[in-house]
Amino acid sequence: MDFGICVASKIDDVGYIARAENLGYSHAWVADSQMIWSDCYAVLALAAQQTRTIKIGTGVSVAGTRIAPVTASSIATINRLAPGRTFLGIGTGNTAMRIMGHKPLKLKEFASYLKTLRGLLRGEEVEFTWRGETTPIRFLMKEQNFIDVEHPIPLYVSGFGPKAQGLAGEFGDGLVLSIPPDPGFMYRALNNAQAGASRANKVLDKDNFYTASLTTAVILGPGESLTSERVLRECGAFVIASLHYVYDKIRQFGGDPPGHLRHIWDEYRAMVEGTPASRLHLRIHDGHCTYLLPEEAKFVTPELIKTTCLVGTPEEIIEQIRRLGEAGLHQIMILPSLETQYRVIEDFARAVMAKL
Repeated sequence: MDFGICVASKIDDVGYIARAENLGYSHAWVADSQMIWSDCYAVLALAAQQTRTIKIGTGVSVAGTRIAPVTASSIATINRLAPGRTFLGIGTGNTAMRIMGHKPLKLKEFASYLKTLRGLLRGEEVEFTWRGETTPIRFLMKEQNFIDVEHPIPLYVSGFGPKAQGLAGEFGDGLVLSIPPDPGFMYRALNNAQAGASRANKVLDKDNFYTASLTTAVILGPGESLTSERVLRECGAFVIASLHYVYDKIRQFGGDPPGHLRHIWDEYRAMVEGTPASRLHLRIHDGHCTYLLPEEAKFVTPELIKTTCLVGTPEEIIEQIRRLGEAGLHQIMILPSLETQYRVIEDFARAVMAKL
């Protein structure tokens, strides 16, 4: 099992990535959300200069805010700085688009985007459609080394649902997801990816099709409760972001909340929907994966923590990780709150990674 960090991109805190490298983390996934964090590619450029071994890439870049040739050029520029250790995570924009009040990219458009992106990253000429017109494009002047597509850039597709996971199998070198510590979710995700691979007449090699799951870790002390102030500070921001995601999904598609949210759902809805509809998108994502709003702390229930995070004693967390690895997961990437991120990755490296 590999261990990575997901970074709430902050341009003047690239030392966090260097610290993770020194602790033995294998990957740094730099998040792309333009209305709340620093630009991910600027952060990656600085990280490339300050690190030597850790793999660096987007976690994940957003298809809805950058056309495919721009994304390809951006990551190929980073690859020029860190050849052989650059990767590209790409998604439809569940946060970056919704935080502006717009929906993520539709999956049909996303499939076309991935096809173009994959070809460009392989140094190929591709057909690119923009505003109804299709033209051939390719990187020019590659011999001048403005970018690097000679060293492979793995393409990891973000997929939380079956169809998006299928696109990962069809177009990607791997799958990025966020699942509970339950192997059943991993088995289903890989089956969905295999279905997508089959559409492209590929057989998914589960050893080489790289999978990474976003989570955070809560290492409990003796007798410590999941409602303790320390636990809330460390994982509350990440846990509540999962509630934001479910709320947005139901608001767009309808349906009922999952069972572990039903007892808080009406109260949460009443709270956020006190905001005028035209500004609701600003309210929902305030603090996203960065800090916990005081009024939202009551919704971080033990049930929600357990279905969102790796939680328990070091031995219990190690067992959860082993089971996920047996199900086909290659990497755990953790995203603590901004306030506690250094301590969390240090504690996790000492108490869990060192024993694995």
